[in-house]
Amino acid sequence: MSDRAAIRVSNARKSYPGSLGKGRTTVVEDVGLEVAGGTVHGLLGPNGAGKTTTVKMLLGLVRPDAGEFEVLGRSSRAPSGRASLGFLPEQPYFPPQLKAAQAMRLYGRLAGVGRARLEDEIASKLSLVGLDRHADVQISKFSRGMLQRLGIAQALLGEPRIVVLDEPASGLDPVGQRDMRNLMLSLKDDGVTVLLSSHQLSEVEAVCDRVTIVNRGRVASEGRLDDLLNVEGQVSLVVRDLADGLPAPMEGLVSDVAVKGSSWVFSVAQTDVRRVIDAVDEAGGSLVSLNPKRESREDYFSRLLDSDGASTEEAGTR
Repeated sequence: MSDRAAIRVSNARKSYPGSLGKGRTTVVEDVGLEVAGGTVHGLLGPNGAGKTTTVKMLLGLVRPDAGEFEVLGRSSRAPSGRASLGFLPEQPYFPPQLKAAQAMRLYGRLAGVGRARLEDEIASKLSLVGLDRHADVQISKFSRGMLQRLGIAQALLGEPRIVVLDEPASGLDPVGQRDMRNLMLSLKDDGVTVLLSSHQLSEVEAVCDRVTIVNRGRVASEGRLDDLLNVEGQVSLVVRDLADGLPAPMEGLVSDVAVKGSSWVFSVAQTDVRRVIDAVDEAGGSLVSLNPKRESREDYFSRLLDSDGASTEEAGTR
């Protein structure tokens, strides 16, 4: 593992007493991940995969049975480690009787933000999440999306070097989801490390540099999502101007054939690419593009989970 990791988790494990006092239910079996500084790293998995429990162990909110949890080279359970962290829980809660600015003031003090700069931080963070005009509105009147935005604002108080976001797009409309993606990319540009826990494939693909996919409390896969989705040994071709359809020499060499107007899209093994292009040329067609074959996010995710022997909604896992 790199010495420059902003977050390092290794051999994380957590179990809870089983129902009726019978045995124990393991929700995190063996999870490890490393998040490079200044990147957006996705912790991806179906509901119930163990993502939130792993995050809470990292933050010191859940006591692990085993494992090591480090932030910037220090134990995340130590005050010096937690001081670098900002956190948005999956379902943020605020005292409903408070106004937004009052809640931010409370959490700013808890985060150790000095009085001299607290009011400026409150104003800037509420503006950043689009709540500047609602600073004096009572939280009980906030919608689900507004509560989520307020949760993001409080997570950024104190200018943390690392921000952990658990399902940040939950409750947000499409515009809010776009704003959230832009915010994560902006934080990255400012050198902030973001750990994004999510089950939404499109959200993770849009912003993450790398992903760790968790299922049934274990790491199922890790790497750049583009690399994970590439189908080894296969390429995808787009050709056009095949007036008589696919040439006979291509029979048996291509798969996943689709026609879009005058263009043909299909897959072929890398070893057969030259033969296929020659056949297209001889038939009077032209090559538009040639790229590594890429599995859809949904197909890859389903296949990965199926091979792990679990459904995407496993009961009893947190």
